[in-house]
Amino acid sequence: MTSQLFAICFNATRPSDLARFWSGVLGWEPADASDDGVVILPPDAAGFRIRFLPSREPRTGRNRAHFDLTSATPEEQRRTVARVLELGGEHIDVGQLPEEGHVVLADPDGNEFCVIEAGNKFLADTGFIGALACDGTREVGCFWSEALRWPLVWDQDQETAIQSPSGGTKITWGGPPVAPKTGTNRLFFELSLAADTALEAEVDRLVSLGATRPGGGEGHGERVLLLDPDGNEFVVR
Repeated sequence: MTSQLFAICFNATRPSDLARFWSGVLGWEPADASDDGVVILPPDAAGFRIRFLPSREPRTGRNRAHFDLTSATPEEQRRTVARVLELGGEHIDVGQLPEEGHVVLADPDGNEFCVIEAGNKFLADTGFIGALACDGTREVGCFWSEALRWPLVWDQDQETAIQSPSGGTKITWGGPPVAPKTGTNRLFFELSLAADTALEAEVDRLVSLGATRPGGGEGHGERVLLLDPDGNEFVVR
């Protein structure tokens, strides 16, 4: 049994506030808060959760990953944008062109995301979170395909995408050029293991696929920090 995508985590300056924002945008229910952050739960138990963890590290540059939210109709896109603004999000300019149909926004912590126009065929039947769109190489897309055992659903011109065999959100990588990494990523993956899987055995498998241990560290207790081939942090628990 291999790792499962347990959560997409946000390092946040105000975890509770950010959780309320995303809970309102997505319509996901919050779980009980703890010293380890705040969690919102997907409507489908098979999907990943979103965790908001306390962090004092300053924001440095744009995130390497962002959500693409889908729209069934132009009216639905407008409603989503209006809800985001009402909850405390804002419009931002990342160089998008006026003729592009998606709307670029930021949450109250400055994390970028897009509300995609209706009729996007690539994100058809993925759900409201159509994609987690990442900066990254083809190598890292292939790594995550092997790590999660999710098939490549796109592999062309150095761009890759994977999707769970049961469907849902796609994870995409845009290919080169990949901007240099600046500081710790604010968004990262948290993987979990089946009860019958040994943590060290799974870490060894991930390392054999191309992950590395930062500084040769061994992790803490039941959590191990690793880096994927593009240097992005992720945790195995």
